[in-house]
Amino acid sequence: MEEIKPGKVEPVVEEDVTVNLPYKVILYNDDVHTFDEVIGQLIKATGCSYEQARKYAFEAHVKGKAVVFSGELSDCLKVTSILEEIALHTQIVS
Repeated sequence: MEEIKPGKVEPVVEEDVTVNLPYKVILYNDDVHTFDEVIGQLIKATGCSYEQARKYAFEAHVKGKAVVFSGELSDCLKVTSILEEIALHTQIVS
């Protein structure tokens, strides 16, 4: 065991670690919107192709939810706000 001498102060090292994990936008299934409405809104929100939007919509329909976007939090907030324009249910997770 090391002897601590009076007046000896060990420095406290604090590390500020920022991890930029991508956030994800989850789209949940609903029984209100048509596939065409959801597909159109996904294209508007994410800029994905019609085919990709159709896959997302079908996945949400079958599995109850689908990850439709991932990226920085600010981008995810934009995507969810566009999806929610027509009252689609979304969630952002990290």
